Amino acid sequence: MAVAFHDEIELEDFEYDEETETYYYPCPCGDRFEILKDDLYNGEEVATCPSCSLIIKVLIFLLFELKKQPVFEMILPFRQI
Repeated sequence: MAVAFHDEIELEDFEYDEETETYYYPCPCGDRFEILKDDLYNGEEVATCPSCSLIIKVLIFLLFELKKQPVFEMILPFRQI
């Protein structure tokens, strides 16, 4: 069964909370989609809203070194709350 995302949002558009190491993005229901930094490192790409059933896909454009190793430190975190 295919997953129906509400939207696809670039990680750089999320707000980052350094204390909780969580990325947030506004949800139409009034709450916020959220995804943990550790989940992103582990390949998760779905942010959920704790107040409704909507989910969004997090788009991450990785930067690669010559050895094709991801350089997460260069893209995380983008913006802090």
